[in-house]
Amino acid sequence: MEIAVYNIEGKDTGRKVSLNDDIFGIEPNDHAIYLDVKQYQANQRHGTHKAKERWENAHSTRKLKKQKGTGGARAGSLKSPVFVGGGTIFGPLPRDYSFKLNKKTKQLARLSALSHKAKEAGILVVEDFKFETPKTKEFVQVQKNLQVAGKKSLFVVTENNDNIYLSSRNIQKTKIVNLSGLNTYNIIDAAVVVFSESSINVLQQNS
Repeated sequence: MEIAVYNIEGKDTGRKVSLNDDIFGIEPNDHAIYLDVKQYQANQRHGTHKAKERWENAHSTRKLKKQKGTGGARAGSLKSPVFVGGGTIFGPLPRDYSFKLNKKTKQLARLSALSHKAKEAGILVVEDFKFETPKTKEFVQVQKNLQVAGKKSLFVVTENNDNIYLSSRNIQKTKIVNLSGLNTYNIIDAAVVVFSESSINVLQQNS
């Protein structure tokens, strides 16, 4: 499969990039995608939720009433979970939600996500560009020229460019990632993946 390379004016440069079938043409494995996305989202969880148990509660430990003869259940103190302000029974505790996923499974998931995008015509290639200064207006114009304005778009570049990042960070539905930070979740989450010409060449050389 070959796709055209556009410039930031949205015009066809006349060059084409041949998409490697080993990357963009494999049979997608949806279960691998599910596992990788699940791991990514699990890793984003802080796991700092906490509820005080009975022994952590600051109430007095005095006995509320005599043990027998009241006709009601025994009550040791206000720390009991049956009272308002008492401890929580089996409440949430801090925990780590992350889990291990094999490297080959993660690689398969990313290739599967790229194959899905290729089949959906959700991949664009734009020649390398840079901004001399951060200009949100210029980046918005680039999106309009490429006809991705208003769509959830992921721009993939080979190296960090602060001016491009700063120009795009206030634009909704737009994300800039370095090629080394490209992951399955970002690919699946985007409607259009826009590769810089150098980034897609490096991707195909190293995969």
